[in-house]
Parts: sequence; C-alpha cells; structure tokens
Amino acid sequence: MAGVRIVRGGAELVPDLEPLTRSLHSHHVTVDPGVPGIPPRDPDGWWRIRSARYREWLADPAAFVLLAHVEDDERPVGYAMVVFHTEDDSHTTGERFASLESLAVLPSHRGQGIGTLLLREVYRQVRAAGVEEMVIGVLATNEDAMRLYRREGFIPWVVMTMGKVPPVDDLD
Repeated sequence: MAGVRIVRGGAELVPDLEPLTRSLHSHHVTVDPGVPGIPPRDPDGWWRIRSARYREWLADPAAFVLLAHVEDDERPVGYAMVVFHTEDDSHTTGERFASLESLAVLPSHRGQGIGTLLLREVYRQVRAAGVEEMVIGVLATNEDAMRLYRREGFIPWVVMTMGKVPPVDDLD
C-alpha cells in the first residue's frame, strides 16, 4: 500500500501505543462476550496493565514493536507487538519462536491493507532474527482478525482459553 511507513522500535515507542491500545480495548469489548461474573476492565486499567506489559516484553532486546504511519502523519494508525520465546514444550519448534502479542489498526484505517502490511513486516523481521515459527493469539469471537490470519495461512493451534468463576457452592 502506497503511503504507509512502518517504523520498528522498542520500549521508547510505548507512549505512542496508547491511542492504538485504547482502540484495541474498545474493539475487544465489542467482540468479546466476556466471562460471566468478570466484567471487562476499564480502558484506564487496560492501558495501565498493557503499557507495563509492553515495557516488560520490550526489555528483551529481541522483542520489537512496529508502528504504521500513513503518509506524513506522525501519529501511528496501527501497530504490531512481537516477543520471542524459547522452544515450545508442546510442539516441535526451533530454539526460539515468535509470538505476535498484539496487532491493531485504528477503526478509521481498517480495511485498507495496513494490518496485512504490518504482518508481512513482522514476517520479515522474525525471519531476519533466524526464527521460523510464529504464533498469534486471537479472541475466539474476533471474526475479522481470524479471517485475516487464515488468509495469511495461520491455522488454529490452541483453540481457546476458557473461563468461569464457579460459585462457592459448586466447590463442595
């Protein structure tokens, strides 16, 4: 897509992620039915936890964030957060595998191929790091994201995390 610039960085870019992460939160609230008895976290709590987690992940020199900018706009319109893990205990992987922890595009820029451009740059960066496997977590109810990932050749690996808060009476 012409006019899109992708910038790679680390923890110094976390402040730039706030509007994008808040947008991701809004999207998750609309597509995630939630766990009965556990209301979704408010946007401020989400950002507080996410920004701390992003800083923690990006303390690893191999981890990175990609920001997508449209034309000369300094404000990013999308991002991808990638971390690396040592070999998986359940599946045969190389010594390390990548995990796409977040991929988000502002609603005003969705459907323009920016998510695909970010993913393709993630692939280049992951391959340049000598890693051949990558996993992506996605909400089971996020059909748009699943469609994108399937189109890119990803298949379900771990189907979902299930949640419940059992009543105390059920524990007897």
